[in-house]
Amino acid sequence: MKYLAAYLLLNQGGNTAPSAADIKKVVESIGVEADESRINELLSSLEGKGSLDEIIAAGAQKFASVPAGGVSGAVGGASAGAAAGEAAAEEAEEEAKEESDDDMGFGLFD
Repeated sequence: MKYLAAYLLLNQGGNTAPSAADIKKVVESIGVEADESRINELLSSLEGKGSLDEIIAAGAQKFASVPAGGVSGAVGGASAGAAAGEAAAEEAEEEAKEESDDDMGFGLFD
């Protein structure tokens, strides 16, 4: 992730085609050791896919086609969660009563 962040920073700074040396320089400037194999892996995965704007646009289209989940599941889960929360609160009260040190005969600062 840090290598991608360095790539994006360089791109925003005007370097439209950052090299491995450019990315390494940015990563090492913050005191992190750079792994050149990971940098080369990133660059090879981006190679031939067009500009960064095109890559981001293609990714956004892929995310748009993914179903977002259901509101109905969240509504059902909320009522079940409330019931579970009440049961947990009752259980916590019982545990607090059991763990009371009243029966020990002394307090913490006695």
